Amino acid sequence: MTTAPIADRSTLVAARATELSKIYGQGETQVVALDRVSIDFRQAELTAIMGPSGSGKSTLMHCVAGLDTFSSGSVRIGETELGSLKDKQLTKLRRDKIGFIFQAFNLLPTLTALENITLPMDIAGRKPDKQWVDSVIEMVGLSGRLGHRPAQLSGGQQQRVAVARALASRPEIIFGDEPTGNLDSRSGAEVLGFLRNSVRELGQTVVMVTHDPVAAAYADRVVFLADGRIVDELYGPTADSVLDRMKRFDAKGRTS
Repeated sequence: MTTAPIADRSTLVAARATELSKIYGQGETQVVALDRVSIDFRQAELTAIMGPSGSGKSTLMHCVAGLDTFSSGSVRIGETELGSLKDKQLTKLRRDKIGFIFQAFNLLPTLTALENITLPMDIAGRKPDKQWVDSVIEMVGLSGRLGHRPAQLSGGQQQRVAVARALASRPEIIFGDEPTGNLDSRSGAEVLGFLRNSVRELGQTVVMVTHDPVAAAYADRVVFLADGRIVDELYGPTADSVLDRMKRFDAKGRTS
């Protein structure tokens, strides 16, 4: 089943892009990475963004997350319009309202797991909510590893630290850029399970870019991009249904 009753879906929007365009270069060298994309990311929902290489999926995520500028259109995180913010305000918004999980973990090697988890709040001068942080650490199974530095942890454990760090400050939305790309299938499944649980049990909103149909199957919704445009979406995905859609796009690409 690929659609869910409207009443079952959250109507509150965590992030919204409207007529969003991103253009690189000028004249003959101009590349349209995003072509008037409009999309809502609803609260307490896990959305996967998929598409072939060069489709604009990472560009879309980076623009909505405030990591990259856009050429036209608008982006809102909650009620805040990103285009109206100065650099310092944008930095504060990313720090206070957005969590990030990257493929490369991005942990500081000299800090322990716990210090890496609380680092964004420490930088912001905010006192962590101990009860919340403890529940996040327990959910990702790191209780016995908090004093270890990244070099003493496996890749899967390092990514668990990255997931906990993203969740620890209770951001309005978490963005993941191929969050399981550097992990084996078992570690990847664990990390995806933690993200799924954070949505179901903690009410978190997660948006992740992935090329993996198995990873996308953990999502509530999969959005497909091609040539900088949204071309399809799928609710209640399975790995097979995602793969079927991707094959269809590949076939269209070969025949066009």
